[in-house]
Amino acid sequence: MGLNYLHTMVRVKDLEKSMAFYALLGLKETRRYDSEEGRFSLIFMAPEGQEDRPIELTYNWDGDDALPSDSRHFGHLAYGVDNIYETCAHLEANGVVINRPPRDGRMAFIRSPDNISIELLQNGDALAPAEPWLSMGNTGHW
Repeated sequence: MGLNYLHTMVRVKDLEKSMAFYALLGLKETRRYDSEEGRFSLIFMAPEGQEDRPIELTYNWDGDDALPSDSRHFGHLAYGVDNIYETCAHLEANGVVINRPPRDGRMAFIRSPDNISIELLQNGDALAPAEPWLSMGNTGHW
């Protein structure tokens, strides 16, 4: 039996805000499907060179009141980054809350505008612990 990973789908309430958030992580729109009849859009976003491993943002044009206020039951998305400190600084400078700072130089958690938990992991070995991350506490939950 062959198994081939295709994508992960998350529902979003505010398409523009969600796309801007994922763009901050370095994902780009790779394809889009708009259904006039079904009144929804599917936007696929992936890192450069990894178009075969996208996240699918599903946006219902008439709103999505069923979307839970806390998507923790989903689990999380995980992305490897070349420098966790630089990535977190970039996100924070653009208004993203670092819920679990990379105190260990290896792992951080953030949340999307739709409350999707996202784990950021340092590629390779952990970086040496450094300020301001080392003494930064958790914010909210992830």
